Amino acid sequence: MIDEILKFNKQFVADKGYEKYITTKYPDKKIAILSCMDTRLTELLPAALGIKNGDVKMIKNAGGIISHPFGSVIRSLLVAIYELGVTEVMVIAHSDCGACHMSSEQMIEHMKARGIHQETIDMIRFCGVDFESWLYGFGDTEKSVRETVSAILNHPLIPHDIRVSGYIIDSVTGELTPVE
Repeated sequence: MIDEILKFNKQFVADKGYEKYITTKYPDKKIAILSCMDTRLTELLPAALGIKNGDVKMIKNAGGIISHPFGSVIRSLLVAIYELGVTEVMVIAHSDCGACHMSSEQMIEHMKARGIHQETIDMIRFCGVDFESWLYGFGDTEKSVRETVSAILNHPLIPHDIRVSGYIIDSVTGELTPVE
């Protein structure tokens, strides 16, 4: 599959397919969106929100959550706010999310089935990684959105003038439902 992607890329550049995507690193709409990496949202989310290349800073991960207060999501938000002029943050989860009810125990079993040794898992645990909290998903999508919004609003490095709001997007229709 990677070879096919690389072949397409060569032709894309040769045909100057990039020209319609040229923009700056600064988001035109001054918004950062934290959302899930789900493949159904790749084109649906921007289409449903009416955003195009250059409009927003898009941050994606499994579940659209903040798993660590000083991890890559908060780091990305800090860069977006302090370096790129973002003034609003949208947290957008989605219906039928794979991270909902994700089990750390099941994930560890999948790791072992793919050749990761129990000794490696034990050593990582010994080094302080809590697999149960790190790999756990969430049980309630609305609650997850509220917790993520709260984590951003109450973060000591996020300025108080940043507007943060939460939503759930329907994975099929693209309808946004606000989460209070």
